[in-house]
Parts: sequence; structure tokens; C-alpha cells
Amino acid sequence: MQKLAAPLAADQDSINRILQYDANKKSAGVAYLLWFFFGCFGGHRFYVGKTLSAVIMLLLAIASAITIWIFIGFIGLGILGVWALVDAFLIPGWIRNHNTQLIR
Repeated sequence: MQKLAAPLAADQDSINRILQYDANKKSAGVAYLLWFFFGCFGGHRFYVGKTLSAVIMLLLAIASAITIWIFIGFIGLGILGVWALVDAFLIPGWIRNHNTQLIR
């Protein structure tokens, strides 16, 4: 009975790790949906855990919306557009790095 308990404990540990990974892994599909619908507000960055830059994007979007009537806001919107476009190419790496960290 003693010999049987050790492998069962190891199997239970593996199962717990797999369940933990499945509960916390990120999806590139979800990140791209957030990027598509909320990209200029930093929604995809919130999802992948880049909170500071997501808040900066959100504040820049709000400031741009407020100042658009005096045409200064167009500069902020241009910056946000380029930033969001660059992020579209960075999302797969962020997701891969996050999921790799979970495995370790």
C-alpha cells in the first residue's frame, strides 16, 4: 500500500498543475477580440497583465476625445492608432510568454 501511495500523490500533483494552468492560461483569440473592439482603450493590455501601459492608453484616449474639438486630440488618436497596430504584432509573443511562465 505504501508503494502505491507515492505514485498517486505524484499523479495528483500533476493533475493540480494542469488544472492550475488551464484556469490561468491566456488565449490569443480573446486578446485579439479585445484588441479589435477595445484596442485604443488598452483592453488587450489589461487582459495580458500590462496594466500600466493599458492605463496610459486609456488616459490618452480620454484626453484625445476631450480635446478633439480643438484638433489636438487628433494627434493623440494617431499615436493610439499606431500603438494599437504595433500591439497587434506583439500579442502572440505576450500570450506565449505568459503561458510559458505558467508552465514553469
